[in-house]
Order: sequence, then C-alpha cells, then structure tokens
Amino acid sequence: MEQYAIKGGNPLVGEVEIGGAKNAALAILAASIMTDETVLIENMPDVRDTNVMLQAIESIGGIVERIDRHTVRMSGRAIKDLVIEDDFIKKIRASYYLLGALLGKYKKAQVTLPGGCNIGLRPIDQHIKGFRALGADVRIEHGLIIAEAEKLRGNHIYMDVVTVGATIDVMLAAAMAEGQTIIENAAKEPHVVDVANFLNSMGAMIKGAGTDVIRIKGVSKLHGTEYTIIPDQIEAGTFMFAAAVTKGDVTVKNVIPKHLESISAKLMEIGCEVEESDDAVRVVAAKPLTHTHVKTLPYPGFPTDMQPQITVALGLSKGTSIVTESIFENRFKYVDELTRMGASIKVEGNTAIIDGVNKYTGASISAPDLRAGAALVIAGLAAEGTTVVDDIKFIERGYEDFDLKLRSLGAQIEKVNSERELQKFRLKIG
Repeated sequence: MEQYAIKGGNPLVGEVEIGGAKNAALAILAASIMTDETVLIENMPDVRDTNVMLQAIESIGGIVERIDRHTVRMSGRAIKDLVIEDDFIKKIRASYYLLGALLGKYKKAQVTLPGGCNIGLRPIDQHIKGFRALGADVRIEHGLIIAEAEKLRGNHIYMDVVTVGATIDVMLAAAMAEGQTIIENAAKEPHVVDVANFLNSMGAMIKGAGTDVIRIKGVSKLHGTEYTIIPDQIEAGTFMFAAAVTKGDVTVKNVIPKHLESISAKLMEIGCEVEESDDAVRVVAAKPLTHTHVKTLPYPGFPTDMQPQITVALGLSKGTSIVTESIFENRFKYVDELTRMGASIKVEGNTAIIDGVNKYTGASISAPDLRAGAALVIAGLAAEGTTVVDDIKFIERGYEDFDLKLRSLGAQIEKVNSERELQKFRLKIG
C-alpha cells in the first residue's frame, strides 16, 4: 500500500504551479458529451477522479482522446448506452453530473449512486427535486438513480439549501430543456461559473452564474468548443497554508487571486504576509502564528474544503481558536490523527476548539479523506521527526503530483510502497 514518508522541519520556499480545478473539470467532462461535435478541454488536472470520469464516459461509447496529460479531446456522438454502473464511477461523488448531462441530451439516464469521501451526508434530494421540476420521472432502484422524460420543460426551481452539485446538475439538464429555467438560491462557487461559461461556449444560454439566481434559456442542440479550465482554488489554498505551517515563503502561480480572498484574509489574520499579483499569490510566514475563529460557508465564505488545512495551522498558533463547520457534519474525523501528532483539539458537534501547541511530532497516521489527507501531510511537514501517512489514495483523488510539488519547494517527502522503502527513506534522511 502506498504511503507518504515525511521528514518535517524544512520551511517550504519557492514557486509552485497550480493545476486545473478538479471540481470544475468533473462537471465539464460530463457536459462535454452533450454535443455530437468535438470538444477540446485544456488545463484538466490529471488526478484519480478525472481519470475515473473519463473511463466512465468511454464505457458508454463516448470518444476520449488524451492529447497530453492535461488536454483531452472528446465527443458524445457515438454514445449508445445510457446506463453507467461501472465499479470505478461509484468511487467519485461527481458521477451525478453524468445524470444531468445525459438527461439533458437524451432525456433519460441511469447512473449508479455516488461515492467519494466519507465526510458526511451529501444527499441528492435537491438534484432529484430539480429534475422532477423539469418534468423528469426520477426513481432509485438497485443502487441506480434512474431519470427519464418525454421532454424537459423549463421551470422555476428554488434550492432548499445552497448546493454546488445540484446547481450544476440542474443547469446541465436545463441547458437543453424547452423554455426558460430559473434556479434560485443557486451556489455561487467559481466552478459553477466555469461550468456555465463552458456550456455557453457550446451554445447554451445561461445568465447569472456567480449570483444566487441563474437564468437558463434552453437550446435544442450544443456545438463543439475549445475551453480552458480555471485554476484549482483548493489546491492553491492548500499550498498557501503549507507555507504558513512550515514558516515558509511560497508563491502559488497560475491562480485567480479573487477566488482566494477568504483564504488570504484568514492567513493575514493569523500573521502571514500575503502579496497578490495578476495570476499569483505569495505567502510569507516570518512571524509566529496567532489564533482566530473561522466558520465554513458557501462561496464567497471560507471553503469547507479548506477547513482541515486551517485547523492544522491553528493547532500551531498562539492562543485558542474555534473552527465551526457548517457544511458537512462529519468533517473532523482527522482530528484524532492530528492529536497523535501532539495537537490539542476538542471537538464538540460541528465545532473544534483548538489550543495552540509549540510543535507537532511525527507519527504514523491515516488520511480519512481527500482534504484532511492533504492537511495531515502539511502537519507532517511541520512536525519534528518522521511522519508516515497511509491511505494516500484519497489524496491522489484531487492533488496531482502532490509529493513532487512539495519536494520542489524543499520538503522531504517520498512515496513509499513497502517497509523496506520506508527504512531506506529513514536512513537517507538520517
């Protein structure tokens, strides 16, 4: 089983290039099959989740041609099967985007119920509500979500909660419905905007993405396009906090600073310097970190996907901090692992009370999910001694070349496959 072996104590220094946004890429790949013409997608992250999505699309007859690691040419013209139930797709949460895409284009689809990280309930009731409002019959049978309609008609849909997945999924189906759809209480995240821009580049008529009211005028067909995916806000934020935790000086390049404002604000609050330029953000942690309070919120609030990373930083900050998780109810599972490294954190319901400690110490720990796994790697980079992180398959779902990028900044981290390789790593670092 692959693990990360980490020797902590080196400040991260240098520049790192951020890849395409995983969460935007998954929806854009699904949307690509809504045209019979050719679509070229650039800046696609080469991570486990996107590769699984491409595999699922190929399994139903979609044409997928990898031009290079980050560029893919696709077409939905040869799709013959509207049932997606391969074992791989169960592993990713975003499998439901194929439901919206296929329902929009073919007016029927069957997709296996989604998996992904176990960070709490992520119900699909708002997806189902949206599809039904458009005129589809939706049911769950034998572990599949089955949606079909004679025709889809635009409607006024109010989301009961702000949900990125359902906003995007309903937008996909509504893009090819008859008439106008209005989605109220829509999610405003950057990747919602990116998916709308992508659909518009294929001939869709979507206005208001990035606000809480999205208006969609349905079109009868979509055409080919060339599109570049936005940079990954969460990967960028992870490296920004890695700089803070290791007392480093890191410039994250190929980013949209506007998307990172809530992250930059918290870093400045705890004592880091943050410098923005057109497409880069530099984080310098020259002073001791101080405590703060943070609550996760839908965009433009502080992202739930950055909650474990800020908790790791606050664990090493002077004073008492409080982190409140308002999006997912099961997102503090990593705290037990962090406590093994010497953190002083008490979890009560959806709140973590953190008393800052002087240092973390290396330990053998497991990544419980994607973002918490990345946060535990950051903790290992700051810790005294050696840390071994298990279950790195979770981390590889959303971070491309995580260990290589960290090494380029001076981190002592290696991927090891066996006890023997781990001993070699320990000997090498002394």
